[in-house]
Amino acid sequence: MPDTPNDEKRNLVKNYVKAESMIQLAIALPAGCLIGWLAGAWLDGHFHQQWIAIVGVILGAAAGFLQFFRGASRYLNKDR
Repeated sequence: MPDTPNDEKRNLVKNYVKAESMIQLAIALPAGCLIGWLAGAWLDGHFHQQWIAIVGVILGAAAGFLQFFRGASRYLNKDR
């Protein structure tokens, strides 16, 4: 029995949603690092320090990993 046009559209939308979720996972870590570095660099200049940007990158990477694992677990739980 062939798929109806509505089923084909639903499958196409589901595929786009999956692709968008994968793109979010791919962007989470670099975006976290970049935002942490920018915030840390601003704080370095504001407080005349040289180490806060490094802490910002580390905290941003941790936040990116957390977001990645949350998204990945959500994606894996949908497939069950």
